[in-house]
Amino acid sequence: MAATPQQTTHSSPRERTREDLYWLIRTSEEVTRSALVEVTGLSRSTVNHAVSRLIADGLIQETEPSAKGPGSGSGRPATRLSAVAAGAHVAGIDFGHNHIYVAVADGLGRTVGEERIELDVDLQASEAMDTAADLLARLRRAHGIDGLGSVVAGIPGPLDAATGLVQSPTILSSWVGLAPADELGARLGTRVHVENDAVLGAYGELTRGVGRHYANYLYVKASHGIGASLVIGGAPYRGATGIAGEIGHTHLPGQTQMCRCGNRGCLEAVVSVDSIREQIAHTHPALDPATLTLATVHDSITDRILNEAGRTLGGVLADLCNLLNPGAVVVGGELGDAGRALIEGVQASITRHAQPATAAVLEVVPAELSTSAELVGALQLAASAVPR
Repeated sequence: MAATPQQTTHSSPRERTREDLYWLIRTSEEVTRSALVEVTGLSRSTVNHAVSRLIADGLIQETEPSAKGPGSGSGRPATRLSAVAAGAHVAGIDFGHNHIYVAVADGLGRTVGEERIELDVDLQASEAMDTAADLLARLRRAHGIDGLGSVVAGIPGPLDAATGLVQSPTILSSWVGLAPADELGARLGTRVHVENDAVLGAYGELTRGVGRHYANYLYVKASHGIGASLVIGGAPYRGATGIAGEIGHTHLPGQTQMCRCGNRGCLEAVVSVDSIREQIAHTHPALDPATLTLATVHDSITDRILNEAGRTLGGVLADLCNLLNPGAVVVGGELGDAGRALIEGVQASITRHAQPATAAVLEVVPAELSTSAELVGALQLAASAVPR
């Protein structure tokens, strides 16, 4: 279990303890009092007191486990603690370069309904935001949801935290100068919080995925673009102006592929879904690169292509690992979901090029939430903003 990503200022240590325990219970789905004692190192009496207060406040509930089967041992099984969904429903929007993925959820961020549509988001900003608003309206009607307590959206590009404006003229070119939070808020009739998609992917893994096991890790979204987000002490790091993690345009010496930013040899021009699809299609003439799904092609040639892509990505990440000393690198996006060959390539390069003491304690793992990490992160962040 990871640390609480957003610590709240309290007037007493007891209140801080209750907040920390509430977070652990909320992100663990169901957990026992004994497990809380083991994870936190708190005394059993402290945990019991805090849990009793959380139950009395209606924030968590205690339920009996299902009956044990024959031969499962003697003794009364421990009761389970889980958070109580309260407050308004929330919504999340994941804008990818080529898709829009939306969902509505209860007050704990648990999905009630979702829809996904393919669309060129980079070149059709207004249409993309109109479509997202229409999809959410349809989901709300389908599930009888009158109002939304919070909405969070993710975009695959740099967003200035001070102005709320999309910054780069070469990433999300039709969005430059727009304030997505204002644009979406006007369409949805409610306040919208917007983040970089890699930040939301990191938050999704932190709250519902493999990131729960690490207090410090580097999340990499490897898809049509390459982005990253660093989690420090259980909270995403956004940088001075909110655009930390833009690693996709790191220059790779000796590479000449043209990138959409106008330079040659950028990481995402060499390692991206489109680039790898073209390589697989070139070696598999019967396959159509436009409809190729990376996770479904398994043979030695494809593994070689994916492994080499992983090694290229890992070479860039090795320098970041030397600087940041994360406990893990979590690879998300379509490439993270493509199989072990790419993950093993990333691990091999980090082991080869990172400082040995850094590489020795670092794990490279695929995102547990697969390509849903960004949407799950949006829902979880939205739920965290709902008063409880």
